[in-house]
Amino acid sequence: MSLIASLPEIDKRPDSVYVMHEKSEKHIPFHKHKKGQLSYVEGGVAYIHIKDKTYVIPARHYFWVPTGLEHILKVGYSATVMRSLFFYTHDDSKDPFYAQLGIYPINDLLLQMIQYTQDWDGHISGKEDRYLFLAAIKNILPAISTRINPIMLPSTENERMLAIMNYMDKHIAETHSLHSIGKKFGLSERTLSRLFQSTLNISFLQYLKSLRMVRAIELIQTNHSIGDITYAIGYNSIASFSNTFYQFTNLRPSDFKKL
Repeated sequence: MSLIASLPEIDKRPDSVYVMHEKSEKHIPFHKHKKGQLSYVEGGVAYIHIKDKTYVIPARHYFWVPTGLEHILKVGYSATVMRSLFFYTHDDSKDPFYAQLGIYPINDLLLQMIQYTQDWDGHISGKEDRYLFLAAIKNILPAISTRINPIMLPSTENERMLAIMNYMDKHIAETHSLHSIGKKFGLSERTLSRLFQSTLNISFLQYLKSLRMVRAIELIQTNHSIGDITYAIGYNSIASFSNTFYQFTNLRPSDFKKL
């Protein structure tokens, strides 16, 4: 059963853990559930959209969605399967971790524990060993989920801003500045700068960096070399790209590629 079709079933038994391993739909529209969701996407990039922000989940990362948080989930086409555990919420108050969206690099312990459940499906509850094992996964999350992945792209419904964002995305390898983009769209540098701040709550330069880092993460999932990626996203030197990438991920591109 697909995730969309399973949404009503997930919440039917509040005290259970609902387990699902699936070849996921590529786009799951706005939805929410009464349970907390732990998911790991194998072999690709995923995206969570919440209100006016899109968060990137790279390979070898997992995410936690708290109860009741409405979101869109998009899974990259290179992904093989999404492994999800939907947890009861009666003990969420014991740690603030369970109340907030989080994206974290996975470690070997959690990966092995999630993969151990790959043949399980549906509701698991009671005092059986499987339930106790799943409870252990939930209990260790606050301790191991310490480095939040910060990669995020803001979004907007402003038509003028959308046109600018689409242009920058399609021409990401080109050199962009407030002057060049302003000239392209008939705006002064000051007006364009204010437009970014008022619609996206982010500066032009920070948005451009974030856009390029998201594209870099997508390309790293392929067989492109670091050099090819550097120039494909508009950087003139590998060192400059590597330093910016490190600011966003705390990893060098070559190390990230090994994940």
